[in-house]
Amino acid sequence: MLRRRLLLAILLLLLAPGVVRGQALIADLSKHLIAITTAFTGAEVLLFGTVEKPGGDVVVLVFGPAEDVRVRRKSRVGPFWFNTDEMRFRRVPSFYAVASSKPIELLAEEDVLQRYQIGVRRLQLEARPDRHHDEADLAAFRAALVRNKQRQKLYVQSPIQVYFLGNRLFRTVVPFPANVAPGNYQVQTLYLRDGQVVQAQSNVLVVSKVGVEADIYDLARRRPALYGLSSILIAVTAGWTASLVFARR
Repeated sequence: MLRRRLLLAILLLLLAPGVVRGQALIADLSKHLIAITTAFTGAEVLLFGTVEKPGGDVVVLVFGPAEDVRVRRKSRVGPFWFNTDEMRFRRVPSFYAVASSKPIELLAEEDVLQRYQIGVRRLQLEARPDRHHDEADLAAFRAALVRNKQRQKLYVQSPIQVYFLGNRLFRTVVPFPANVAPGNYQVQTLYLRDGQVVQAQSNVLVVSKVGVEADIYDLARRRPALYGLSSILIAVTAGWTASLVFARR
């Protein structure tokens, strides 16, 4: 199914040479909506496109909706471990993925990579440190945040490969785990030549809960008290039913 969509997309691009010649880069997604249902186990999205001239490199960056994150550090006090320190980060991408047609370090100079946040270590994470935090603390908390995201498979550990089909057509597949957050995802495609970004294009991918998942999510967000009460009632009912079943046995 994925290959069929890719072939159809390539055919459409080839049938529109005038449009292609007018732009150095054209890119699109195989779908613009990921629907989260009760049976959702993750998804893959195909990104495909074409460049005007042979040569150059393509980079794809995916940023999830921003969120505020607290990172806590534990310390040992006697025989116990306690949270003894924390740092807050603002507007952290809930999801981050990068795909590239060559190793990131070979794409461009460091200032270009930093400007476009190419590579997880170049993410611009805005920290809100307290006065007692120094640069070493900031680096340690930042590294912990990235590790936590990678452990949850929300930040890619290694760049995904962008494949060229011939000299101008390219494709890549971005995986999304089951725990992706709902919201709008920004998909940026960069076309580089000689270490400089020649053109960039943005697409929006929507991740949305549907069906029962959407109703539960909406209830938890809009009416948290009612959601909490409902959860307690469901748990009590389930426990009471289970006790009756086992008592009869």
